[in-house]
Amino acid sequence: MRLFPRTPKARRWAVALLVVAVLVPVGAVGLTVVVNARSFQLFGEITHRVETDAKVVALTFDDGPDPAGTRPMLAVLAAKDVRGTFYLTGRELSAHPELGRAVAEAGHEIGNHSYSHERMVFVTPGWVAEEVEETDSLIRSTGYTGPITFRPPHGKKLIALPRYLAEHGRRTVTWDVETDSGPDQPASADELARRTVEQVRPGSIVLLHGMYAGRGVTRDAIGPIIDLLRDRGYRFATVSELLARAR
Repeated sequence: MRLFPRTPKARRWAVALLVVAVLVPVGAVGLTVVVNARSFQLFGEITHRVETDAKVVALTFDDGPDPAGTRPMLAVLAAKDVRGTFYLTGRELSAHPELGRAVAEAGHEIGNHSYSHERMVFVTPGWVAEEVEETDSLIRSTGYTGPITFRPPHGKKLIALPRYLAEHGRRTVTWDVETDSGPDQPASADELARRTVEQVRPGSIVLLHGMYAGRGVTRDAIGPIIDLLRDRGYRFATVSELLARAR
């Protein structure tokens, strides 16, 4: 009796379904761990930081582009001569194409943060393909020509998304420093900058959310974060530049 399908692709999906069948009886806790893990997924490559001795850090910015915060953030980064990585959504690139072009023209890296920003868990392969590919197309329409890594909305993934990315040679990028989210997020830019810098180590990927109108504290903290990290001897890289340093 044949336990798995004949073709390699079908076998991979069968194994994935078997993994879920094993995890489900373990309970919601086991699934939650896999869904939310920053450094593990069932398929393909995932990076939450890079192992390096060099004092290099990547600043990444999720969501948008939104009129409230995009140009102010670009102005700060230009004044500090820092290039970051912007994980943008297709829906907002479609609504504000001029802001996407501004990010690209400023020399920043652009990553794919899905089209709709929906949690990509218990979704179909076809839906994942549409979310990724439509956003890729919108990213290219900005004039950006560099590599496009993918960051899952809310950092959540299970089977269909990692499988799709692995099949297309794409990397999932998460983060190891996130200080402007959650119930205990700092109320002031100075405190946010201090907490962020305290958590950074060589090879860190920092996640910040500064695009929207209610994210003024994060926008005000970007400059101080850069200054404090430079005082500690850090240099800044895009995600792709940081990945090139991986040991």
